[in-house]
Amino acid sequence: MSDLHTISLIPQFPLRRVGEELERLRASAPLVHCLTNEVVQSITANVLLALGASPAMIVAEAEVADFASMADALLINVGTLYPARLAVMQAAVVAANAADTPWVLDPVAAGVLAYRTDALHVLMQQKPAAIRGNASEIMCLAGEFASGKGVDSTAQSASAIAAAKRLAQQTGAIVVVTGEVDYVSDGEVTWAVPWGHVLMTYVVGTGCALSAVVAAFVAGASDRLAAVAAACAVMAIAGERAESACDGPGTFLPAFLDALYIMQPAMLKAADE
Repeated sequence: MSDLHTISLIPQFPLRRVGEELERLRASAPLVHCLTNEVVQSITANVLLALGASPAMIVAEAEVADFASMADALLINVGTLYPARLAVMQAAVVAANAADTPWVLDPVAAGVLAYRTDALHVLMQQKPAAIRGNASEIMCLAGEFASGKGVDSTAQSASAIAAAKRLAQQTGAIVVVTGEVDYVSDGEVTWAVPWGHVLMTYVVGTGCALSAVVAAFVAGASDRLAAVAAACAVMAIAGERAESACDGPGTFLPAFLDALYIMQPAMLKAADE
């Protein structure tokens, strides 16, 4: 079966389900413990707040285990990785697993540098609820050759669909490969999330913030595949709406936060009717 035919068979995630998952998130207001890229902490916190979640960036080694146990979800983003931060992340993951707190892995620049790639291969064996990366990152973790350009992918998201399915089967995680179209898979069922706008790639932190939003949606979810697909859809739809209300990257971010804040679950649920 050709790749093009495979892509054509992947259904679009229903907007009705997006609305239902967003409604659930706002009702629960999950507390998300973000061990994330130091460059993007502010935008990550603001995105979570605009959606209705509660962000926290607890990074001290003496505190992370306790807080990961208290939080509703944990994000591990290796963007600015160094030994002390890796030790903190590993402690948080152990505590999260012990407390049955779902955690999300963002494998920034996997395959580009050996130190982080080795660390990621260890982390992904520790039962993440979801893994969110670009095509090059997902292909690397799935054991395929993939070249990246720094934190950017040199491959299209569609080229990593098979890798995403395989990685989901290997780890038990919901796997997201992001790009012009996002693909979300549990290894058996795969959804396409086609919305979004290229302007999102010109603002630092939108991808990292998506991983935090995935963590927020996974918190308390009975259907993790639907929760993760909804997280991608909410961010993509907000990106489309923000683009129509801004002049460029400098005015995109305020419009994006506003779009997240005013997004109504009822309108999304009615869109498929």
